[in-house]
Amino acid sequence: MKAKDLLGRHGEDLAVGYLETLGMLIVERNWRCSEGEIDVVALDGDVLVIAEVKTRRSLDYGHPFEAVGPDKLARLHRLGAAWCRDRELRMPLRRVDVIAVVDDGGGSPVLEHLKGVG
Repeated sequence: MKAKDLLGRHGEDLAVGYLETLGMLIVERNWRCSEGEIDVVALDGDVLVIAEVKTRRSLDYGHPFEAVGPDKLARLHRLGAAWCRDRELRMPLRRVDVIAVVDDGGGSPVLEHLKGVG
């Protein structure tokens, strides 16, 4: 596995642990379809959460949140609908969350969470 893939997996693991501490139920990780991938699918009560996780070693190339622009957000919303169709579920309450993880490997990782983006 490439170093960037390992870093991404590590960030997703941290994000999943964090979401679980908030009481969310993790339903699926790394779901893929022809339109793309959802990092984490979770339930926050009766709300379906499509979580995008962005992990960086530093802020040298910008904050991880900057990597999630309007096109990516629109895709995440479409992917949430596709996930529901694939599971034959009606989830009228859905949201997209973005979780940023910055971990240089030398200290405690910094995690930030934006709820209901876009």
